[in-house]
Amino acid sequence: MNNPRILFWHRKDLRIFDNQALIKAFSLSNAITSTYILDKNYSHDFNANSRAWFLGNSLQELGNNWEKMGSRLVINEGDPVLIIPQLAKTIDAKFVFWNKSIEPYEINRDLQIKKNLKEKNIQVIETWDHLLIEPIKIFSGSNKPYSVYGPFYKNLKSKMNLLDSYNQDKVIFQFKDIDNKFKENKKIKSSDSVLKKFLKNIKFSGSNICPCRPGENAAETLLENFINQKKIYSYNSSRDLPSNNGTSFLSASLRFGTISIRKVWNATLNSDFESHEHYLSIETWQKELVWREFYQHCLFHFPELEKGPYRKKWDKFPWQNNSEWFQHWSNGETGVPIVDAAMRQLNSTGWMHNRCRMIVASFLVKDLICNWQMGEKKFMETLVDGDLAANNGGWQWSASSGMDPKPLRIFNPYTQAKKFDPICEYIKYWIPELSKVSNSDLLNGEISNLEKNNYSSPIVNHNIQQRLFKSLYAEI
Repeated sequence: MNNPRILFWHRKDLRIFDNQALIKAFSLSNAITSTYILDKNYSHDFNANSRAWFLGNSLQELGNNWEKMGSRLVINEGDPVLIIPQLAKTIDAKFVFWNKSIEPYEINRDLQIKKNLKEKNIQVIETWDHLLIEPIKIFSGSNKPYSVYGPFYKNLKSKMNLLDSYNQDKVIFQFKDIDNKFKENKKIKSSDSVLKKFLKNIKFSGSNICPCRPGENAAETLLENFINQKKIYSYNSSRDLPSNNGTSFLSASLRFGTISIRKVWNATLNSDFESHEHYLSIETWQKELVWREFYQHCLFHFPELEKGPYRKKWDKFPWQNNSEWFQHWSNGETGVPIVDAAMRQLNSTGWMHNRCRMIVASFLVKDLICNWQMGEKKFMETLVDGDLAANNGGWQWSASSGMDPKPLRIFNPYTQAKKFDPICEYIKYWIPELSKVSNSDLLNGEISNLEKNNYSSPIVNHNIQQRLFKSLYAEI
C-alpha cells in the first residue's frame, strides 16, 4: 500500500518533535491527520482549572504546528471509543497510531478501541513514548516488578547507559494535506469550534504567575534556561529551598508531553560538569526524573493503587477526617506558616514546590489525621501537573501507606521551615500579613496576638497530634 492514510491520536504527547509514535507513522506515510479528544470519561486532563489552561493553550500551539507541517489537528469531545473509529472511517484511514498509556482506565479504553477498529479492518500501531524504559523491560532479580525505589533506580540507570535513550528530533516533517472531500466534511468542520469553546470556558486566574508554561516551545525554553542558567549545577543544594528559583518547572510539560522525557534525560548526559558538586546536582536531578518513572511503572503493574493503599493494613486505620480542619488546610488557614504558605501557592498558581508538597501532605495525614486520599483529591483538583501515578505515589509515600521501606515518616513543619526557609522569604511572600513578624517567632510558631494581623492561630498542636497519630498507628 503506497502512502496510506493515517490517523494519529494525541493523548499525553502534545508535541510533534521526538514523538515516538508519530516518527513511526511518518516512516510509513506522510498522509497523516492528527486528533485530540476531550475524553468525557477521563477528567484528569482538565478537571483542574490550571490543567485546563495548560491543556487548552498547548493544543492551540499544537494545532498551529500541524498546520505549518501541511495537515491539521482535529479536536473533538466525547467518548474516544466511539469517536476514534468514526473519525478513522471518515478520513478512510488504514492505520491509527498512538502512544501507550499506563493508567487503568486508559488501558481498558484502548483495548475497546482496538477491538472496534479491528472490526473495521483498521490496524492499530502503539508505541511507548512517555517513559524512559517500557514497564515490561525492567524487573527485579526475582523477575518481579519493583516496589522499592532504590533498586529500581540502580537498574534503570544501568540500562540507560546501554540504550540510545534520545531520538534526535531532526526528522523534517511535511505532511500531505487532506483532500477537498475531507475539508468539507461537516463532522470535521464542526470540530474546529470545540477548542474555541474549551478555551473560552477556562477560568484560571493564575496563568501569569504559574511557573509551568504550556506548549512545546515553552517547554524547550524552560529546559534551555535550566541548563544555560546553570541551575542544573546547583540543583542538589537549591532544590529544597522553596524561595529559590532552583527547579526546572518542567513537571507539567512532562505530564502533558509537550516535551519528551528522552530529551530531558539527554540534557543530563550532555551537561559538562566542572566539579563534584556539579556531578551530584546532575545525578540528583536524574533521581527525581526516575521517581516520576518509578511511580508510572508502579501504577502499571499495580493498578489497584488508584483505589487505595499499597500496604493493606492502612485500610484499617481510624482516620478522624475532621472536615473543618481539612477546609482550613485546603485554604491555607491552619495557623502553621509553612503549611499555609504552600497551600496558598497551590491555590494561586496551580503549582507547589516539591519540598512543600511533602510538608503539607505530612501535616494533613500525621497532624490532622485526615485520610491521605482527601489530600490526593485536592491536589488533583488544583495542580497544573496533576498526574494520577505521581500524585498517588507522592501521597502514599507521605502517608507511609505506599511503596517505601521506611514504615513511618513524620515531618515537623516548624523544623522543616527552619531548615528550608530559614529567613522566611517564602512564608512572608505568600502570607504578607506576617511580613512584619520576626523570623524567629515565625519559625517557632510563637506569633503574638498583636502581630497576627488577622492570621489564624494553629488549629492543632504538632506534638500532641504526633503522639496521637503514633498511638493510632500502633493499633494497626
